[in-house]
Amino acid sequence: MPSIRDVARLAGVSHQTVSRVLNDHPSIRPETKAKVLDAISVLDYRPNLAARALVTSKSNILGVLSATIGEFGPTSSIAGIEDAAREEGYSVSTLNLGATTPEAIGNAVRQLAREQVDGIVVLAPQVRVFHVLRGMTVEMPFVSLQTASGSDGVTLSADQVAGARAATEHLISLGHSDILHLAGPQDWIEAESRMRGYLDGLREADLPTFPPIRGDWTADFGYFAGQELSRRRDFTAVFAANDLMAIGLMHGFRDAGVRVPHDVSVIGFDDIPVAAHVAPTLSTVHQDFPELGRRAVRILLAQIRGEAVPEFGPLQTLLRTRESTASR
Repeated sequence: MPSIRDVARLAGVSHQTVSRVLNDHPSIRPETKAKVLDAISVLDYRPNLAARALVTSKSNILGVLSATIGEFGPTSSIAGIEDAAREEGYSVSTLNLGATTPEAIGNAVRQLAREQVDGIVVLAPQVRVFHVLRGMTVEMPFVSLQTASGSDGVTLSADQVAGARAATEHLISLGHSDILHLAGPQDWIEAESRMRGYLDGLREADLPTFPPIRGDWTADFGYFAGQELSRRRDFTAVFAANDLMAIGLMHGFRDAGVRVPHDVSVIGFDDIPVAAHVAPTLSTVHQDFPELGRRAVRILLAQIRGEAVPEFGPLQTLLRTRESTASR
């Protein structure tokens, strides 16, 4: 394996200069940095991260604490985190919470601390996770990808309320006045935000509201809801809080003889890839999950480096209208 001295010899500099380049020292001239980086590339040099951590007190590892496994949004955000971290010379250690109890969350934070991560990105959409974190002493920078009332640390999110309002207003613009909401689970930040946007849209149009139907984000629940709702028929449109429930809902309607969008219009949220390929194609609300992850890394690294933290407003969502919604 090539050593730091091999890099220095090839670049024509001292090994101390190579070390400064690796640590991104501001005193290095651009042309010197370029020569060192070229030598590193030619030799495929990989610094000893453990030794480097002892010298710099930085591990160049970012931790990700996730309470959701396998879902499109968090998975896409983690991919954005990993890409942005890699560009900055960081690796990522992800811990998936098997439970959101205080003990499980505390154990996860302590494990990331033992791994000497420099900071943590929290992808935990349940309000209770933030209550636990607020009661802990987290002795490192952290950023969350959801916003909970009273949460500590820096938060990032897409504008869930505005996206849900846009979905509801789209249905209203098509002439629908009796609109149901298939909501996400209670205690989930995104579910509450999307329900608020739905209610805001109905109130602004002076339309009646219906009690939300609490789901669990799954297509199976959507299918069950479609079967049950086909017996009611006191509505003409449904806004589902995510695409999986919307797709299951359309399946349930179809098996019960309810035609989408001829009898009932359906709109979802998230714009998962399969939404454009189901029949009928699903109207939905798009949000840029990878960009949320990239922004989280920029904020976290600024905190770690003691730099000015960039300020981001809520990431804007985008309405995507397809075949599942039509005029009443």
